[in-house]
Amino acid sequence: MRPRAIIGLVLICFILYAADPSAGADEHTFDLSEIEKKPYSLGGFLEFRPVLFGLDRDAVLYRIKFFDQDPGSTLDQYNAGLRLEGGYEKGPAGFHFRTDGIVRYDEIEGWDKDLNLLDGYLSIKPGTGYSMNAGKRVVSWGKGYAFNPVAFVSRPKDADDPTEALEGYYVIDADFIKSYPGPLKTLSFTPVILPVADDINEDYGPATGVNFAAKLYLLLWDTDLDVMVFTGQSRSARYGFDFSRNIQTNFEIHGELAWITDFEKQSVDPRGNLSSEKTDVVQALLGIRYLTEDEITWIVEYYHNGGGLETADAENFYRFADDAYTAFLSDGDSSQLTRASRLSRSTLAGARPMRDYLYVRASWKEPFDILYLTPAVTSIFNLNDLSMSLTPEFIYTPITNLEIRLRTALLLGGPESEFGEKQNDYRLELRARYHF
Repeated sequence: MRPRAIIGLVLICFILYAADPSAGADEHTFDLSEIEKKPYSLGGFLEFRPVLFGLDRDAVLYRIKFFDQDPGSTLDQYNAGLRLEGGYEKGPAGFHFRTDGIVRYDEIEGWDKDLNLLDGYLSIKPGTGYSMNAGKRVVSWGKGYAFNPVAFVSRPKDADDPTEALEGYYVIDADFIKSYPGPLKTLSFTPVILPVADDINEDYGPATGVNFAAKLYLLLWDTDLDVMVFTGQSRSARYGFDFSRNIQTNFEIHGELAWITDFEKQSVDPRGNLSSEKTDVVQALLGIRYLTEDEITWIVEYYHNGGGLETADAENFYRFADDAYTAFLSDGDSSQLTRASRLSRSTLAGARPMRDYLYVRASWKEPFDILYLTPAVTSIFNLNDLSMSLTPEFIYTPITNLEIRLRTALLLGGPESEFGEKQNDYRLELRARYHF
């Protein structure tokens, strides 16, 4: 039933009730509290996620990690998790939270557990078009699906699983929103304060102090536009711009551009020496999202990381690590392998550490009228060394609130390439989530 019809029906019932003098309070009651929104909410999910890793004994990162062990050709890992999220709102004020509790077991590390607060913040909306938040929360900037160069005050997405919830930083932010007639329909301004201290946001940057960021949003001629700026003591100054526009109802184009000043750009020489120089770099993204008539959603994004490792630097690292492993086999001295391990964490351990990537994902909703099934395939290409990951998956929701995902990630590439030198050849993962 349409909203207008519901409103009309309620009015008719009220008029008939008021016009009937014999109507008693016990015979006809209408309690608005039954349809009012509850001030609190609580939900989340239970998760079980076993993972099978197929190890690549010839890969550099395998040799660095397992040079004095023999885990075999495969490694099992079992993960169980509980996410709780909810909030309480009363009048203009509210509190929101999201937590993750995880228990993990694998054959190498044994048992491990972690309890993490992803979000936990207070919010207040003193009037229409104004709001303020304080606490730990994710400030989502950028239009990209897998990469966000302009996300100056949030953690980077995992491009292998970009829809997963991120952990926030402790911030104070506000939103000021105004609507207009004409080509400029909406304008908003979002200032952000992000402090860094010994126990607050200590992983954001090496220097303690207060950092400031701001975003100006415009909905202009049916195009979403953002302009961002960041300055502070923990990271160098940076400036950003993004856009998103629907060319057709089923075809969207988006992009991001970030200019980062005084970036510490790293390089590696053939002897494994790490050096850096401060320089201005550009990070950029251009992407599309397209929905076909058969309900296949295509997402394609090109990502340029101007601060990433050059191909020659990555090759220098791999050769140094190979030489360190050869020396260990010869004389048992693992000191150079330890040095190579530290070097890998400084250079190639980050998400998409090199310069140019192409992300392609295709997902098909209920193919051949198979209800509740969504197959998908995702590829991430390193355009510098021509290596790639290929991840086919199936998502199935057989009953309400239960989601089952089966996926395998295949890592493909030659020697001295990013995906070819990973410690795994493949990863097979089953994830079952029950939402409540």
